[in-house]
Amino acid sequence: METSQEQINVMPRIGDIAPDFEAVTTKGNIKFSDFAKDKWTVFFSHPADFTPVCTTEMSGFAQRKTDFEALNAELLGLSIDSIHSHLAWVNNVKEKTGVYFDFPIIADIDMKVSKLYGMLQPNESETAAVRAVFFIDPNKKIRLVMYYPLNVGRNMEEILRVLEALQVSDEHGVAMPLNWKKGDKVIIKPPKNLDEMNDRLNDDTCERTDFYLCKRDL
Repeated sequence: METSQEQINVMPRIGDIAPDFEAVTTKGNIKFSDFAKDKWTVFFSHPADFTPVCTTEMSGFAQRKTDFEALNAELLGLSIDSIHSHLAWVNNVKEKTGVYFDFPIIADIDMKVSKLYGMLQPNESETAAVRAVFFIDPNKKIRLVMYYPLNVGRNMEEILRVLEALQVSDEHGVAMPLNWKKGDKVIIKPPKNLDEMNDRLNDDTCERTDFYLCKRDL
């Protein structure tokens, strides 16, 4: 069945339940709804195997895999290549650099998953997925989405930072200020009524700029 432009441009949004799919990967077949049970998923696409920027990015994910595991997260990659291309690329990178892509990479040769997640953006390319990253929580809800063009690599520190920020925010019911990183003060939610505002103005336990902007240590 022919895919319309509207279908191609569909992009799951923050707060949506991640679309389910079945796919062939370098670690065997998966059904996404059964993948990474009780864990976060960092689901990312790259344009093509055997390309320079993608090789640096995938190596970055592989080298930081234990950091993602420490944050209770599983990695899941994708590109519009065959499983044979994926396997050859993984083996080539391991032979040349010693870095092993020890996480599943979806072989999306029919572009089914790429279209489902808005990874195929025709104004950038009709045959290569852009550099998308979806942060999906254990309830399979999409919590954060990043999109990069084909010619700009992602920042691994930022990917890890926002994953941790999401988890800390969930655990403590707080928000994160600009450039937040582990150990920094967090933002307390603003008051919702006058009584809470007055309490906040008399609260000496937080770093207060005004009633609507207060920070504290965790």
